[in-house]
Amino acid sequence: MLSKKTQYALQALSYMVGKQTASPILIAEIAEEKKIPLKFLENILLELRKAGFLESKKGKHGGYLFAMPPEKIKLSAIFRTIEGPIALLPCVSLHFYKKCETCNEKKCGINKVMIEVRDNTLAILDKRTVADLNAA
Repeated sequence: MLSKKTQYALQALSYMVGKQTASPILIAEIAEEKKIPLKFLENILLELRKAGFLESKKGKHGGYLFAMPPEKIKLSAIFRTIEGPIALLPCVSLHFYKKCETCNEKKCGINKVMIEVRDNTLAILDKRTVADLNAA
């Protein structure tokens, strides 16, 4: 299940894409429009800025804007930044692999199914971008 943090991140990014502006967007505006708690949103946007997806401007006309075109930001990168692994089990994760203590991966049917789930999920998230979040 998708965490609230990831849901809020996607809602904020969707709002930013929908604004179609090169000007910074105030956090308060995003929070109000999307009904996201302001402090929670501040932390999320800071995390996305540190990851290089957003830039922030301070001052009277400050706020957040995309550091790169939304069409170039894969949803898989956003998910990994906010959620961590895309895989449902650590033993099938591509970037966060960890061996299960009581499992023989070569003979584990759960492992094989979860690899298929990971690959299919990743195929979708890798071909979709932040720009797709605002598609009507």
